[in-house]
Amino acid sequence: MAKKAPRRTAQRILEAALDLFNRFGEPNVSTTLVAAELGISPGNLYYHYPAKDALINRLYEDYELELDELLQASEGVNDVEDAWFFMHSLFELIWRHRFLYRDLNDLLSKNRLLETRFQLVLDKKARAIRALLAGMARAGHLEIDLREVEALSRSMVVVLTYWLSYEYVRNPRQALEPAHAQAALLRGALHTLHLLAPYLAPVQRSYLLTLSDAYATDEDEDEALTA
Repeated sequence: MAKKAPRRTAQRILEAALDLFNRFGEPNVSTTLVAAELGISPGNLYYHYPAKDALINRLYEDYELELDELLQASEGVNDVEDAWFFMHSLFELIWRHRFLYRDLNDLLSKNRLLETRFQLVLDKKARAIRALLAGMARAGHLEIDLREVEALSRSMVVVLTYWLSYEYVRNPRQALEPAHAQAALLRGALHTLHLLAPYLAPVQRSYLLTLSDAYATDEDEDEALTA
């Protein structure tokens, strides 16, 4: 059996940087730490990525490519079940690049590329959600006044963008640990979908409530009991 070709150093650096940024936060990870994690010299790292911003920008570009491909799926959303898979996929993508969202304000304040490009990301998400709303309306599963579409789509984008920050405030020590990821993503996807509830046809609203019951986490149940 032929051996797999070894990963190029540049790709290994990206993978290590993404893992460290996600685990510890981008401000707390230096290029020296990334090099040490890989067992290479800082000079070797700088040969591929001359500055920390070059690493961040490349990771962001990879994220944006994945996001653009995923957002195209919004055109095929016709009901709550489709919307559920779409939202959960979005949250999984955000989780894989969570350092961008965890440290978003800090990154935007010091990285010009992210400052300009992330604004476009928000617009792309809003357009995708408007496409999702239009598809569900055409299928007869959602009824909404056109004057409410913009506000609803932006509200959903806000939840998508800041949900992990909310989870972090709720549980700073554990929220961004992999063991807690699935529950956090489920809560985020369901909460975003619940913004659609007032506009859904009765059968679709019932399906959404069934989803909520099926994916309720221990934290959700504890909150319900103490509310």
